Amino acid sequence: MGRRYAALRLVGVGFYIGGSIVVGVISGLWLDAKLNTAPIMVIAGLFIGLVVAFYGVYRMLLPLINNKQNKGDG
Repeated sequence: MGRRYAALRLVGVGFYIGGSIVVGVISGLWLDAKLNTAPIMVIAGLFIGLVVAFYGVYRMLLPLINNKQNKGDG
């Protein structure tokens, strides 16, 4: 795996984190407007966005971590 591929993967991770959090907050704002539950859904959306972001980052970086460990063994 080349350096360029690793760098592009890390850039994608950044966009994934930001997108997950923004989608969660916007969804929470929309639900708050529909259900008239002021900050509850925004906080829930933020929490869900953070959980999705961390899980996605873990899944995206797992091949990079495994690749680095395999190079160290050989």
